[in-house]
Amino acid sequence: MTLLALASLAFVGSHFALSHPLRASSVGRFGERGFQLIYSVIALILFAAMIWAYASVPGQATLWTAGDAVWATASALMWLGSILFVGSFIGNPALPGAPRVAVPSGVLAITRHPMMWGFAAWAVVHLIVLATPEALLFDGAILLLALGGSLGQDRKKRKLMGERWHEWSAQTAFWPFARGLQSPGTFALVGGTLLFLIATGLHGWLGGMPAGIWRWLA
Repeated sequence: MTLLALASLAFVGSHFALSHPLRASSVGRFGERGFQLIYSVIALILFAAMIWAYASVPGQATLWTAGDAVWATASALMWLGSILFVGSFIGNPALPGAPRVAVPSGVLAITRHPMMWGFAAWAVVHLIVLATPEALLFDGAILLLALGGSLGQDRKKRKLMGERWHEWSAQTAFWPFARGLQSPGTFALVGGTLLFLIATGLHGWLGGMPAGIWRWLA
């Protein structure tokens, strides 16, 4: 658990440090592409360390038992998270090299941080169905990074974009569906549903607990 805590702290801390206080100096030294490469390598190494530490923790007693109601809620959240994640690759101005978008559409009309909310949904789902101390630590770190990273992005863009930020943020909310129900678009809906079905199907096929609709079809 100590190794997992240290790996989680390093993973989250490095993201915040490289995304904000160290970003400008790092880009100036290595260039934008060099910085993105370094950022990605550090993230992958530390995330792998988290997974290794998580897998090394001896079996812990669950803090609560996830019944069918919890599993149904978790499945719905996972489906939504998959839709937001897939949709985030279309017209997302937050992606490197993406063109400026004047009017948010698709999942960006649901939330201006669809990818981060996809990760947050994934973390919450695993946290509530696994309910072990190591799951709380691992998934809590992912949730903290997703939501804290979203807030950090807003703060940085508000400072850099000025009036353009106010125009953008007035059209799309931080919290999903805070501005009412919006369609995610065909690509996100179909692609997210396929991702959800495949990922949850593989979950049981690879030896984990049956998840999603497969839990009731198995």
